[in-house]
Amino acid sequence: MIGGVFIYNHKGEVLISRVYRDDIGRNAVDAFRVNVIHARQQARFPVVNIARTSFFYTKRSNIWLCAVAKQNINAAMVFEFLNKMIDVMQSYFGKISEENVKNNFVLIYELLDEILDFGYPQNSDTGVLKTFITQQGVRPVTREEQTNVTSAVTGQIGWRREGIKYRRNELFLDVIESVNLLMSQQGQVLSTHVAGRVVMKSYLSGMPECKFGINDKITVENRTKTQLDSNNPNNNNTTNPSTTTKTAIAIDDCQFHQCVKLSKFESEHSISFIPPDGEFELMRYRTTKDISLPFRVIPLVREIGRTKMEVKIVVKSNFKPTLIGQKIEIRIPTPPNTCDVQLLCMKGKAKHKSSENAIVWKMKRMGGMKESQLSAEIELLPNDKKKWNRPPISMSFEVPFAPSGFKVRYLKVFEHKLNYSDSETIKWVRYIGKSGLYETRC
Repeated sequence: MIGGVFIYNHKGEVLISRVYRDDIGRNAVDAFRVNVIHARQQARFPVVNIARTSFFYTKRSNIWLCAVAKQNINAAMVFEFLNKMIDVMQSYFGKISEENVKNNFVLIYELLDEILDFGYPQNSDTGVLKTFITQQGVRPVTREEQTNVTSAVTGQIGWRREGIKYRRNELFLDVIESVNLLMSQQGQVLSTHVAGRVVMKSYLSGMPECKFGINDKITVENRTKTQLDSNNPNNNNTTNPSTTTKTAIAIDDCQFHQCVKLSKFESEHSISFIPPDGEFELMRYRTTKDISLPFRVIPLVREIGRTKMEVKIVVKSNFKPTLIGQKIEIRIPTPPNTCDVQLLCMKGKAKHKSSENAIVWKMKRMGGMKESQLSAEIELLPNDKKKWNRPPISMSFEVPFAPSGFKVRYLKVFEHKLNYSDSETIKWVRYIGKSGLYETRC
């Protein structure tokens, strides 16, 4: 049966150690740390056999849970036990993290003594355990709870002072997105995601409350469903996917500034906050679906013998003709043994930088639904070394839209004490799309 249970942090330090059988020694703890956590290559399998000892492990965030056995035991049973152990700990003190494990180590030892008896799994039902282990787990205080406590005690909001006054109330909002792409030579998208930020500049008098709405999928689907329910009481609570997928984006994860009231976001899915004065970052988000790629790079590389190479690069813009992309730069890698480069480009300027082993092609601007082309003849010195592995072509740019489809549906301002209305506030919204790691293999 199970000889011992260990819990490690991401550094390999032991947080919890419980040995049930004499055949498991201290060297087992070190063996797992050296061969799995600190291994150069990440382990591919959840079971590792080291010196006739089997290690069954799973990972939650930055915590490793490991069960150790000398005997040949049922692996499925061990993993079922580890997952049950995780469920029990989460029911007592919430998220599995290093801080929570350290704060609740006495409780965890009590739970291990009840769940395992001499290495044999016993009752792991949370309801039954809570009848005789009545100790409450120590849960971390959330940022919003800390803010509420501070506000209740002091009556103040830590990120904004009172008595702020402006002659003109203005609000500037920038949606800044970085597009990351890896595309194959044939034009197949291998990986892509958008990392976005919403940056706000607030010049508002008093203590205003702002409400901010976006077109994320949950909000739009709820809104469409509500409209259908109100228009047709006999409908079957279904929404047409075509009405939501065109206007909504699926946000994979997001994080907010401390001023955002998270309880309202979770219940009503509206972003409500009292903004700090001046510039601040309201939220960050990440999305991986339905991304509009602003540009496509089509490479054609032909090697002529061992001393010559022909390169042809076509760049196409995939956005509306009314929009203009700016600060465009394409870096085409060249072999280290390049001795001469002849360049011809339809637009912009191109130059070979021998110190960087790359052709740098720059264009100040490019309209939507356009294309441009660069041709290069590269002469090479004879080289007996191994064949050159072509690095990908990289591109940088800036476009005046959000490639993820992120849209600000509304931005409202309420100030009850000074009594200025939302219509009197001047609001500006700007979308900026930039390149992150934007690469095409050649």
